[in-house]
Amino acid sequence: MSLIQMRGASMGQNPAVHPIFARHETFHPRFGWLKKGFDKADEDNSVFSKESAPVVLGVGKNMVKAIRYWCIAFKIVDELRDNGKYVHKSTAFAEKLLKDGGWDPFLENPSSLWLLHWNLVKPPCYAPAWYFTFNELNKIEFSADDLIFSLNEYRNRQFPDKQILDSSLNKDVNCLLRMYVEKTGPKNLKEDSLDCPFTDLGIIDAYTDSKRFTFNFGNKPSLPPEIIVSACLEFAASFQDDARTMSISRLLYNAGSPGQVFKMTESSLSEAIETVSKMEKGIYLTDTAGMIRLAYDSDPSVLSEKILCSYFRKGN
Repeated sequence: MSLIQMRGASMGQNPAVHPIFARHETFHPRFGWLKKGFDKADEDNSVFSKESAPVVLGVGKNMVKAIRYWCIAFKIVDELRDNGKYVHKSTAFAEKLLKDGGWDPFLENPSSLWLLHWNLVKPPCYAPAWYFTFNELNKIEFSADDLIFSLNEYRNRQFPDKQILDSSLNKDVNCLLRMYVEKTGPKNLKEDSLDCPFTDLGIIDAYTDSKRFTFNFGNKPSLPPEIIVSACLEFAASFQDDARTMSISRLLYNAGSPGQVFKMTESSLSEAIETVSKMEKGIYLTDTAGMIRLAYDSDPSVLSEKILCSYFRKGN
């Protein structure tokens, strides 16, 4: 079943998260995959469907499927039907980030990885295990078994009518941990983690025995305030109302919020907003009756895009 069919099948559940599990063929996203997928799909939007795809992409058949999946999940390409065939067209986001001469086509800036991390779990999300882990797992410390157990409950609650194998949940959890956790064990495990850029984010740490993990809350040296505030404004815009403020508590604790996705504290979020407010007009913090709020003078989606463009134009 294609991702288009799976999206259609998910109507009736939370439209923000689609029941797509273990479509990565057990491969986490590797260095160069998103750029390669973007470039090849830009040259030929049917590349992923062709028998020649392994030759064109320079990888095995299973890796072709993995690159296709990750490009869709990170919203690098959209999967569409065209004359009965599946095609993949680059998104506006990918054009800005990955096109030659774009913001950061080779993802050399760690901030681009944070932006992609945000893009992966924001609606519409095609990686529900990732959405659940960063938004709804009510634990700071956990084991892989804890995560699998909680994800199983989420699957039963969120997608009660779907037949989703337990093995798919196991594959997703193993892939997620390899993707974000820097390995400290045997050499082959270290090399596996070195091949994934997202370990550099340091958002999940492993204890010495590598059997228990913990989220890293608070300030993160590689996460710039502009990425945080842009995400806050995009999150605010998703509510599609005319409000010009949003409480810090919603930005911190609501499912899908930057506070959850980036694992922030109130002080780290407030500091980021204060920093950006000194550079960008129309963004500031307010304190009304003891409730701190992010305030913005114009359309938050426009401001969000403006902040990103300004940040990457400065060559950070």
